[in-house]
Amino acid sequence: MPRDRAAALGGAHRLTPVRPAPRAISSAAMATDEKLEQLKRVPLFAGLGRQDLQELGTLADEVDVVDGRVLTRQGETGEEFFVVLDGAVEVDVNGSVVSTLGKGDFLGEIALVDGKPRTATTRAVGPTRLMVIGHRQFHQLMDDFPTVKTCVLEALAERVRRNETIQ
Repeated sequence: MPRDRAAALGGAHRLTPVRPAPRAISSAAMATDEKLEQLKRVPLFAGLGRQDLQELGTLADEVDVVDGRVLTRQGETGEEFFVVLDGAVEVDVNGSVVSTLGKGDFLGEIALVDGKPRTATTRAVGPTRLMVIGHRQFHQLMDDFPTVKTCVLEALAERVRRNETIQ
């Protein structure tokens, strides 16, 4: 995982990659079988074949975070997209917990799509394993996989509507 991404997520308490991240993105790069199995179980990626999952695996880092680790802060700039592989993430808007995300759920897309500050603070609830995709890789994901793009945009619209109701 690039050091700046880990620092942005954890500051003094850095996230530890599960395995080293690829330095260059290449369609020839292969993801591990374990990583492919995890990606297959994520509903967002359900329509992707093995080769697509392998390409996707090269775009993402896997990280384990501890209970209470803040992933995003409301009002701050967003640089990462997250998929919960195991564990849970609490979503807090304006000081109130509005939802808890679990295995297969994703977060962080709103700030990456519109370029504006994060709409919520999110934190791990218990030990949590995440797939983390940086800003550039997120846009590559959206360009390369139209079915994933559609799912992300549908979820984004739903979340924006829900946030408008809360505020």
